[in-house]
Amino acid sequence: MVTRTKSFEPGRGYTKDDFDAVSDNPPLTDAELAAARPFTEILPEIAEAIERTRKAPDKEEITLLLDRTALKTFRATGDGWRTRIDEALKLAARRLARKA
Repeated sequence: MVTRTKSFEPGRGYTKDDFDAVSDNPPLTDAELAAARPFTEILPEIAEAIERTRKAPDKEEITLLLDRTALKTFRATGDGWRTRIDEALKLAARRLARKA
């Protein structure tokens, strides 16, 4: 359930100007709600990525600081760069495990 913030609270990821621009939006009408389309229909690529993450019990979401040059190199390879980083890390992990 989404809760509506009644007043601006700094540090929540948006500016006061952003808050002021959207804080007076009225609730949706019944007609607007009836015309609403599912998230999966509007943004199928994002919905699919979310679903893939949910279906990946062998994966764990973390925050990781990477060397900018290495990251830039992977990103330059195009779509699938995250998967290629994952594959490179798995290969490195196997090599480390053999040395241990």
